[in-house]
Amino acid sequence: MTDYSRKKNIAAIVIVSSLGYFVDIYDLILFSVVRITSLKSLGITEQDLLPDGVLLLNMQMAGMLIGGIIWGILGDKKGRISVLFGSIFLYSLANITNGFVQDVHQYAVLRLIAGIGLAGELGAGVTLVSEVMSKESRGYGTMVVATVGILGAIAAAIISEAFDWRNAYFIGGGMGILLLLMRIGIYESGMYDSIKDAAVSKGNFLKLFTDKRLFKKYVHCISIGVPIWFIVGVLITFSPEFAKAFGIKESISTGKAIMFCYIGLATGDFLSGFLSQVLKTRKKIINLFIILETIFILVYLFFNWFDSAFLYVMCILLGISGGYWAVFVTNASEQFGTNIRATVTTTVPNFVRGAVVPATLMFQYLTPVTGIIYSGLIVGVLALSFAYYSVFHLEDTFGKDLNYLETHS
Repeated sequence: MTDYSRKKNIAAIVIVSSLGYFVDIYDLILFSVVRITSLKSLGITEQDLLPDGVLLLNMQMAGMLIGGIIWGILGDKKGRISVLFGSIFLYSLANITNGFVQDVHQYAVLRLIAGIGLAGELGAGVTLVSEVMSKESRGYGTMVVATVGILGAIAAAIISEAFDWRNAYFIGGGMGILLLLMRIGIYESGMYDSIKDAAVSKGNFLKLFTDKRLFKKYVHCISIGVPIWFIVGVLITFSPEFAKAFGIKESISTGKAIMFCYIGLATGDFLSGFLSQVLKTRKKIINLFIILETIFILVYLFFNWFDSAFLYVMCILLGISGGYWAVFVTNASEQFGTNIRATVTTTVPNFVRGAVVPATLMFQYLTPVTGIIYSGLIVGVLALSFAYYSVFHLEDTFGKDLNYLETHS
């Protein structure tokens, strides 16, 4: 491959991975925004909105956890490109079909399928970008992927307001299908090609649990991302309930809170990715943003008694502090060898998303006992404590040569 062809391939991979993640986040947020509207449209009664909504969310989350494992293993066994486009195809198809659902059972099955599809794109994209770009510049590539991707949340909020929920799903699926047409001219990672036919174990998911050294790194990689989804899944999702506890009289819109949070996340992802490149460190940047999370979580919980405008500003600031997703996923990719890299990079973000389930269950269990503010504080402190401990024990991977294998047992 000539130098021009290589640069063209890198640019194409970054663009497709970015837009793929854009549609990925679009679908995730679209479902959250249109969940109630779509269920009412299907004739679901007021008293069934919560249990049916929880069913759909759990089906989607189950799909993402299952899909994360499946796509990750396939990425190491069959290649990064096949997973990138396979996942985009599956969630695009599920999105389009979502627009035709007639009952909750169909909806649930399609959210499961969509979850499986959504689980693969980010991991495959980041793995590809990390392997095709130079060790000094790959952080810029993953920064672009995460920043552009998170803008999909803003698109979902706007489109859900402008279009009927069924058409909003059709638009998401259509964007994914159009994206598949951009696959021409994209080539597989050279690092993966060099081991594709080698007699070495590839995509061994169980090894992450049976090898003590790998297991510790794997858990640390997951733990540092949990505060991000604590912010989104608890503080932002339940912002109307928190506002009541703060004594705010105005009505708070969850949709607006999510949109403002994701504006912050996109800003934070750009800043964290840029700073990690300029300062040549992943570890220090992750630590800096966890410190910011700690500060803004405390401000949100204990100094947020003004009005709705102040609360929405706090949503933005919380988003900025949690905007180290790009560096977090890049770090996970850089911690492991080529023969298990896709498995790690794909499963880690999905297990972080899955951590929202125990976090929200603990939050709901504690709220009647401690009140909503201190319940949020307890869960937040636990998430942050694990994150501080984990980032301390991880190596700084900036500039690390990724062309190596995991053979230790």
